Amino acid sequence: MEPFFFVFTSKWYFWILGSLVCLFLGGAVPAQQNQNLAGTALLLDVRGVIGPATSDYIQRTMAKSNTEGAALIILRMDTPGGLDTAMREIIQDVLASPVPVVGYVAPSGARAASAGTYIMYASHIAAMAPATNLGAATPVHLPMGSQPPGEATPPGEGEEAGTPPKDTLARKAINDAVAYIKGLAVQRGRNERWAEKAVREAASLSAQEALEMEVIDLIAQDIPTLLKRLDGRNVKVVGGEITLQTTDMTIIPVEPNWRDRLLAMIAHPNIAYILMLVGIYGLIFEMANPGFILPGVVGTISLLLALYAFQVLPISSAGLALMLLGITFMAAEVFVPSFGALGIGGGIAFVMGSVILLDVEAPGYQISWSLIVAAAVSSAGFLYMVLLLAARSQQRPVVSGREQMLGAVGKVTAVARDKMTVRIHGELWSAQAREPTTLGQRVRVTELEGLTLTVKPELEEDLHD
Repeated sequence: MEPFFFVFTSKWYFWILGSLVCLFLGGAVPAQQNQNLAGTALLLDVRGVIGPATSDYIQRTMAKSNTEGAALIILRMDTPGGLDTAMREIIQDVLASPVPVVGYVAPSGARAASAGTYIMYASHIAAMAPATNLGAATPVHLPMGSQPPGEATPPGEGEEAGTPPKDTLARKAINDAVAYIKGLAVQRGRNERWAEKAVREAASLSAQEALEMEVIDLIAQDIPTLLKRLDGRNVKVVGGEITLQTTDMTIIPVEPNWRDRLLAMIAHPNIAYILMLVGIYGLIFEMANPGFILPGVVGTISLLLALYAFQVLPISSAGLALMLLGITFMAAEVFVPSFGALGIGGGIAFVMGSVILLDVEAPGYQISWSLIVAAAVSSAGFLYMVLLLAARSQQRPVVSGREQMLGAVGKVTAVARDKMTVRIHGELWSAQAREPTTLGQRVRVTELEGLTLTVKPELEEDLHD
């Protein structure tokens, strides 16, 4: 046991693996005990693309506000939109929250586009800072070849009227989004007509226009101004109506914890894509070279992180299957000679799978084309290098076995009547010659029978070694 324990603990990568496991297990333990948040407002910053990390961050904070008695939740937003699944999870939490939620587009110059507009409509109170905007809520994940939202077939003209299937799918997606945002508008008493226009025509509004059209409730330059204008407002939440008392309310910023930051990092499509490639190639290298350990450890960790990211991302199973098939074919080319057929087919499958891997077109959630090309070229280059080395190895002279002895040059070390001893490659061999030879003469092997060599004298002009 002692040697095994010493080897195990002396490897630094085992310590890294153990630390990661403890880090993940530690996430299940609360970082701090519950505290009384009565009379306070929790401030959450929703910046950048809305994804799984954002919904987890908001859901965790809302659960905290419910258990610890916060009086208000402020979502300070500056977002271009994001994933539909993450947006709907956030809206469900907002609609079910017994604590009033304020959607606040700030600071000046910020926006709440696409998914951010839906969240603003779902919030109990919608506010904007000057010089901000919201809108452009048209679903971007539409079938290829469909008509733009403004040119869609008018409602009432269905498939029977000759509407192409792709246009029908586009109309279904748009109509679903319209019904969803109009339902939020009715519940919060906001402008339904403009909500529909934001979806069908990708319309946008400035803060002043949004206030005039009753899309938002107020304009506030900053958080203190926002609290002053919220004071005394009646808000309907789950469980009844609340009168806000925001004068002298304490603001507590809530930062994303390590789990949210880790999820936000690995859930980025490019990062998840790289982690998957590192994981797969690490395991392939470990299986091809057993005992290295480090590639296997790094590959396993990377692959697990990639699978976790794919769990929360809208992954196309066909794209993932094509990628795995392509990598398998390219790896098989190394072991199964197919004159490049497996390698070329694997490269094509790999690129096609990478292109359709993510079943989403939300901003910030596409795999970079440059990354796909770089990965494909690197894989093809590696495959070409392996095939080139294999081809060169076939052309090299044999360095062991019977074939290696034929043509080898040695020196006569002893001569008897019909036998002699020669030294070849540092070894002494019994030999016979059909021509006269002398002690110390250089000879070349012409035949090998058992352990006896047949040699002939090597003339000076014929020496090659």
